[in-house]
Amino acid sequence: MGIIAFLILGLIAGAIAKAVMPGDDPGGIVVTMIIGVVGALLGGFLAAALFNAQPMDEFFDISSWLTAIIGAIILLAIYRAVAGNKGRSRA
Repeated sequence: MGIIAFLILGLIAGAIAKAVMPGDDPGGIVVTMIIGVVGALLGGFLAAALFNAQPMDEFFDISSWLTAIIGAIILLAIYRAVAGNKGRSRA
């Protein structure tokens, strides 16, 4: 898959992850879309490491989309847990 297709896949995966996990995100939609791109990379890496699969070969393959969306959801949850606690005081 080309770099442009990968970026588009990640941006869409970030938007879907935001729709699946609604709520306030520190950083807004731009950060969520960047998380989608990085999450797509994370999802592809995890699928390759755990299942010996290559899901990021084809743009229109369902496994590419599922791994990108799941990776974006995982990364969005981690980001919310880390960035959400910074603004709160522990008093």
